[in-house]
Amino acid sequence: MTIVVTGAGGFVGRALVRQLLAAGHGVVGIDTVAGGIPAGARAIAGDLGEASVRAAALADGCKALIHLATVPGGAAEADPAASRRINVDAMYDLLLEVAETGVRPRVVFASSIAVFGDPLPAHVDDATPLVPKMIYGGHKAMMEQAVAMFSNRGLIEGVTVRLPGILARPKGPSGLKSAFISDLFHALKAGEPFICPVSAGATIWAQSITCCAANLVHALALDAALLPPTRAVTLPALRIAMGDLAAEIARQCGVEPNLVSWEPDTALEAMFGAQPPLETPAAERAGFAPDGDLSHLVASALAAL
Repeated sequence: MTIVVTGAGGFVGRALVRQLLAAGHGVVGIDTVAGGIPAGARAIAGDLGEASVRAAALADGCKALIHLATVPGGAAEADPAASRRINVDAMYDLLLEVAETGVRPRVVFASSIAVFGDPLPAHVDDATPLVPKMIYGGHKAMMEQAVAMFSNRGLIEGVTVRLPGILARPKGPSGLKSAFISDLFHALKAGEPFICPVSAGATIWAQSITCCAANLVHALALDAALLPPTRAVTLPALRIAMGDLAAEIARQCGVEPNLVSWEPDTALEAMFGAQPPLETPAAERAGFAPDGDLSHLVASALAAL
């Protein structure tokens, strides 16, 4: 089966494309530049907002689409118009175009826990309402509804998965305000000191990049009858205290945990370091899974750096 992947040259996209190719799938990858798309995929370079770029990717039809391309959180806040153009308008046009293929393709949409807004309630589960505050979360919530509507109309077979924090991203600007979590991995792996902008007791929901890619692959073949009517699930994640994460990274890297100092930013911790207990029974019934434990998550994240 040939699978179209948007954002194929990004952090999650590269890991996903490699897993798809290893499983024997044909892949058409779209990204702004072709260089980051793994070899073996048919690469389409260009702006997803351009109809000609989408048409080139869909030229041979589309039996399945995994939509990762996005203007991320901090970048969306800085440029709401760019966020709307890519995160809403381009995605909606893409849904229309894949629906027109007439094969009712499986469409996997990578949403985000940002749809829950901030501050989060004392507990998050499948019944927690979506009350986004950030532009990014709001646009993701809008498109969750679009995926459900297109599915209800029989045009696509949609699956929305809300991604938690995915570790560990490459060095360099990402447009994500939560990038400090990945920066912690890079610093300790290099044996360098790191000033953490949240407290040691700050809690996050996290999943390794390898686990995330495997969950996206799983979404391609799962029985849609296992999904809730919204077609959306929050991926299972480990809830981790930053102090425990730093200690485990240090242990596996063979460095002293005191390389990390803690200088909490109140606003940043409220957004990204106060994630409460999480229950994801709908996702688990559908066969999605978290990393086994903190040690496994850290080892997988370090191996992918």
